[in-house]
Amino acid sequence: MDAFALTGATIVSPRGIKASTSLVVEGERFAGFARPAAVNIATGPAIVYPGLINAHDHLRGNYTPRVGPAPGSFYVNWGPWDADLKASDVYAERANITIEQMYFLGAWKNLFSGVTTVNDHFPHQFNEAFIDKLPIRVIREYSLAHECSSFDLKWGDGMEVEHAIAVEKDWPFITHLEEGFDEESQDGIGVLERSGCLTEHDLLVHCIGFSEDDIRRVRKAGSSVAWCPASNLFMFNTTCKIRKLLRADVNVALGTDSTHTGSVNLLEEMRCARQAYRDLYGEDLPAKTLFDMVTINGAKAFRIAKETGSIESGKLADIAVFRAKKDDPFENLVESRMEDLELLVHRGTPLLGLESRYAELFAAENRPVTRIAIGGRDYLVLGNPAALYRNVRKAIGFAKKLEYLPFEP
Repeated sequence: MDAFALTGATIVSPRGIKASTSLVVEGERFAGFARPAAVNIATGPAIVYPGLINAHDHLRGNYTPRVGPAPGSFYVNWGPWDADLKASDVYAERANITIEQMYFLGAWKNLFSGVTTVNDHFPHQFNEAFIDKLPIRVIREYSLAHECSSFDLKWGDGMEVEHAIAVEKDWPFITHLEEGFDEESQDGIGVLERSGCLTEHDLLVHCIGFSEDDIRRVRKAGSSVAWCPASNLFMFNTTCKIRKLLRADVNVALGTDSTHTGSVNLLEEMRCARQAYRDLYGEDLPAKTLFDMVTINGAKAFRIAKETGSIESGKLADIAVFRAKKDDPFENLVESRMEDLELLVHRGTPLLGLESRYAELFAAENRPVTRIAIGGRDYLVLGNPAALYRNVRKAIGFAKKLEYLPFEP
């Protein structure tokens, strides 16, 4: 559809809230506010947000149940977990489906929670064949390391080379860092500094071993942090020093990690983050802070804030509309579930929409549109996640329930 407007809406962006207005989309981009378009659709009792951004995932790893340490124990670093995963029944079961199916499961996991942008933390040769097929934006302009240690998985062409590529191309350099408590893991910041690789291009994932001095050095460098509390707590019984990171004004974005260790989706991760903060510090993490972590902070970390992360004229039209259940729009997002998502738009194209309200948006699409039921309501979806779900069940031989797919196929 060339142009449409969402009318009567409360529009939420990191730069402010606009009440009872219209949001105009022309082509792939936002085109303004408070004026009509060729097609005007009332959102009803709902709130319009930027499409959410998941700062850390491994798309082919979104299979369940989680794999973790033995009861009553936790890992020292990620290495023993990797061995446990590859020896697990879940890993063997997952091997019955194709890698492409794994990637689509990971994409739909994100889509059904309002995510329009995600990072798949794998080397380019792992995901390049699938990115253009997936329904949401998967960051492809990045360089990476697995982790800056002698025992990492040797992704990419080496830390220094990969970081130099990031600087040359103005990409993020993404790496797990200090994901553990052994001496080498806890020297992650030192490794980056000694290699000349601690800069504003870095997106550092997990960071559970950070000292106060590490936080100071990260802030000075202008690096970003991807916080994955559910995965951290499951594997290590702790998470990063999040309050000190925030007080130091480090740019923190929220990530799910894969469902092998993390939350079922980004909506659940927000609630996990709030509970973890409450448990650690005896106070609430403000809902506005969490909102920033899943919108503009992720865009800054990926160096794409000029294009997405907020609702502003000229930016890409990435939109997530959630049912209004609370007066405070930030609290509303934090308390939202998958069944509360009523419309998801990526680059001006509707991906998922409540049929009773948004059918007109899908009528103009020349790609297959299917119908599913979520929470007792009929939705239209661009693509066919139900067929994927059926094929996965057929491949593994039973009707497995994947919690991030909120429908029965």
